[in-house]
Amino acid sequence: MTEPAHLTETRGAYDTVAVDYAALVPARLSELPLDRALLGAFAERARAAGGPVADLGCGPGHVTAHLSNLGVDAFGVDLSPRMVALARQAYPELRFEVGSMTALDLPDGRLGGVLSWWSIVHTPRELLPRVFAEFHRVLAPGGHALLGFHGGDDEHVRRDRAYGHPVPLDVHFARPEGIAALLAAAGLPVTATMWQAPGEGQRHPAAYLFARKP
Repeated sequence: MTEPAHLTETRGAYDTVAVDYAALVPARLSELPLDRALLGAFAERARAAGGPVADLGCGPGHVTAHLSNLGVDAFGVDLSPRMVALARQAYPELRFEVGSMTALDLPDGRLGGVLSWWSIVHTPRELLPRVFAEFHRVLAPGGHALLGFHGGDDEHVRRDRAYGHPVPLDVHFARPEGIAALLAAAGLPVTATMWQAPGEGQRHPAAYLFARKP
């Protein structure tokens, strides 16, 4: 079966930028109190639901480690083998695996939580139902999902550079109500929505959605 082009392109881009990304992005979490508060709320809900938590699109593993420090049995999955290698090197006590959100190598109904922290932003909208169906499949009843993504008017931007490297990468921007509707259609009704105005030097707002599998 031929792999979707966006997966091949995204994997190649993040394999290329992995070292620079890992040197820059993880330190930002300490400067983002709102992000930490949302992750803390998610961790509390996931602990109450029971079961491990998958950080899907974990990158170099810093958010997975943050969840672990909050008392969550967290593990990471990322499309980029280079990112996974860096995560394993930085956090050898945690589990990291190479995988795709479109076809997770995880059993049905076992997870207490699924985190998608800016990991749907490279996925074409028409493929999001498949991704959210996977979220629903792997979550246990009562399990929680938290999504963070770029808010916008259902558009996408084709970039030719990222983190100092000449790599092609599509970035998708979405309205929270549209993503909420797709989650609900997948059996994950949204329980809370937050919209954050763009920060200094940013053009787009950030959107956050909590959802729960009944």
